[in-house]
Amino acid sequence: MPPRKMTADHKRKLAEGRADGRVVKVYLDAIEQNRPRRGRRRTPESIRKRMAAVEKEMASASSLRRLQLVQERRDLEAELAGMSAGKENTKAEGAFVRVAKRYSRRKGIAYASWRELGVAPEVLKRAGIGRGN
Repeated sequence: MPPRKMTADHKRKLAEGRADGRVVKVYLDAIEQNRPRRGRRRTPESIRKRMAAVEKEMASASSLRRLQLVQERRDLEAELAGMSAGKENTKAEGAFVRVAKRYSRRKGIAYASWRELGVAPEVLKRAGIGRGN
């Protein structure tokens, strides 16, 4: 018996499923990276202020302390860059909202599962996923 060929519709649905999965992954990864941390939230201004203090301290620091300060400066730069990534997250969120209901239905994912991973209730509501899903 010759192997059966996939129909164009089946291929389209497979491609759609892969694309939806990528969108969901990007959004969940963004949530994970931007999860609130304990303690007081820093502002871009407070980060810049600390970076200036690090630069000033570096001039008179020992080699070992200078190494630690260089790493702290790199961490602060990354944190500051992450704060500007908010625009990218809203783009990922918009894409997620467009595909989440279809993805949930296809994969059998419940509202509570999305919530456990940190997806906000208002995002799920915009996606058309309610508590009864």
